[in-house]
Amino acid sequence: MLIVLPRRSSAERSIQELQLVSQSLPNLYLADPDVQLMLQVARGDTAAFEALMLKYQDRLIGFFYHLVRDRTMAEDMAQDVFLRVYRSRERYSAKARFSTWLFRIAHNLASNQRRGLARRKEVPLGGNADVGNSNYSNDENLAEKSALMPTRMIDSRETRDIVREAIDSLSERQKTAVLLHKFEGMSYQDIGDIMDLNIVAVKSLLSRARRRLKEVLERHI
Repeated sequence: MLIVLPRRSSAERSIQELQLVSQSLPNLYLADPDVQLMLQVARGDTAAFEALMLKYQDRLIGFFYHLVRDRTMAEDMAQDVFLRVYRSRERYSAKARFSTWLFRIAHNLASNQRRGLARRKEVPLGGNADVGNSNYSNDENLAEKSALMPTRMIDSRETRDIVREAIDSLSERQKTAVLLHKFEGMSYQDIGDIMDLNIVAVKSLLSRARRRLKEVLERHI
């Protein structure tokens, strides 16, 4: 006897295809060596956690320093991120690259910190402390990576003041997007995942940031 199976509708086929894609997505991230380290952390490997801290500590401190302009606060915030990572280790699931997941935690922490400061009507103290040997070692790097440094020669102190003025003129969201894009080398998709934005919004944010940096820096050319 011939059994005729009912044909699936196009909608049913599309749903099944999306489910298959969704199920395979985590496998894409397992090739990330930092994801593998974090999975080891989830199994109780403290050496793996120390390796991740060593790799990302200066990067997180630099990221926070450019947002809060206070070395001590930046160090405390970086430590807080690692505490959150460690406390959530048993619930960890590889749903993104490790750096994307880590900086999402950092971004959320920075957002909460800003809201707390706003409620207390406080502002972070400016500081000239070195931020270590990370990619964020000085403000000039941010403008250089954005290809927006003034072309005329000016002394280093004046350069720092000019670039700091330009960076601090950005909104916090613009600054965050620029730091992630230029220093962390993240894609629009990664930045969107971290900041909960779509790709079009990320591109618009970076475009406005570049225009603002250019406006401020051109005053000194």
